Amino acid sequence: MENDFNWDEKPELNITPLVDIMLVLLAILMVTTPTITYQEQISLPKGSKTSKADEQKSLEIRMDAKKKIYIKNTVYDYNSFPDSLNLLAKQYDKNTSVYIRADKNLKYDNIVYLLKSIKEAGFLKVSLVTSD
Repeated sequence: MENDFNWDEKPELNITPLVDIMLVLLAILMVTTPTITYQEQISLPKGSKTSKADEQKSLEIRMDAKKKIYIKNTVYDYNSFPDSLNLLAKQYDKNTSVYIRADKNLKYDNIVYLLKSIKEAGFLKVSLVTSD
């Protein structure tokens, strides 16, 4: 009985299906990994129920159509306002919210002057208040 098998031939190894399966598994892993969330048990300390956090103070600056500037009950002159505000700013924290209420008939330059003065005084949170 003769064997037709040739021992000199080397079989070729086809790895394409293996690579295809690995790429599919990699894609599944890449899609599902961001959705995995870990939950850690953290025990927080008990707080005091009697003490409340202080409400942040705010500073309201008003400017009328005649360019008079008001802070609380004090009236400031338009030209000397930056110096007065620098002195007043020492009493406040720089993270204090500053609200500006200005007359709608004022020029844009007047509002920019006011904003510039507040920035130079060191305040970081400034908002313009409008009517409804």
